[in-house]
Amino acid sequence: MPKYQFSCEAVPQYLPEQSAPEDHVYGFSYTVTVTNTGEVPAQLISRHWIISDANGHNEEVKGLGVVGHQPLLKPGESFQYTSGSRLRTPSGTMHGSYFCVAEDGERFEAPIPMFVLEAHSGNGNGGPPPGRVLH
Repeated sequence: MPKYQFSCEAVPQYLPEQSAPEDHVYGFSYTVTVTNTGEVPAQLISRHWIISDANGHNEEVKGLGVVGHQPLLKPGESFQYTSGSRLRTPSGTMHGSYFCVAEDGERFEAPIPMFVLEAHSGNGNGGPPPGRVLH
């Protein structure tokens, strides 16, 4: 097991009530679970996202913490949060990284695997299909 490591999993969801396809606005939420899979306590300090729509438009988002928090995670602990994004197209992708600092001062990056944002009108059974994670 690596000494310094966070694993990240994101589950996206299309938000039709926050979308206006006729105006090229598509709203999405995503729930991210960050888990300290390393050997030492570490703190998530900042985030860096790259959000891409189907037209190739890229937006970079950088900032301190996540949803107002900079969680300190002991080995095995997780932090989960939900946030959102809007696209100009019905589909796109997100990926990025978290900058983290371990209790002993070591700095490291935790990659956020790419996931797909995809607008759906439903999958025949009344609900949207599940999100897809790209590896």
